[in-house]
Amino acid sequence: MKIATKYHGNVEINSGEILKFEKGILGFHTEKEFILLPLSDDGIFYVMQSVSNGMLAFIISNPFNFFKEYDFKLEDSVIKELELESEKNVVVYSILTVQDPFNKTTANLQAPIIINSKKRKAKQVVLHNEHYNTKHPIFEKQK
Repeated sequence: MKIATKYHGNVEINSGEILKFEKGILGFHTEKEFILLPLSDDGIFYVMQSVSNGMLAFIISNPFNFFKEYDFKLEDSVIKELELESEKNVVVYSILTVQDPFNKTTANLQAPIIINSKKRKAKQVVLHNEHYNTKHPIFEKQK
């Protein structure tokens, strides 16, 4: 299947790799299908591209690449909705707000993208944790 993308032009994708967001994502409730495309060769940055809207794409990364202590517990309703049977099927990403210069880029740790990699189901989850917000600098100097 061929789709138009914001950063990669027209690309051929495998429909079996499409992520299904039953309720869309925050601010884009009608967008329910996305595909992950690599943005960097190192496997750290990806584009979460809407399958139906070539101009809608988010830069994402695994938050554990930058925040080793990042931790949260998924509510039972999310586990059930995503049909998560094993922790090994859980993949977590954060949507990044890319800044210029790039070293000012931030990650949204308050609303991670949770993916069931086996069933290709995904959901953006809002965490109720006062330690996480929507703009954590990913290149913050270690103290």
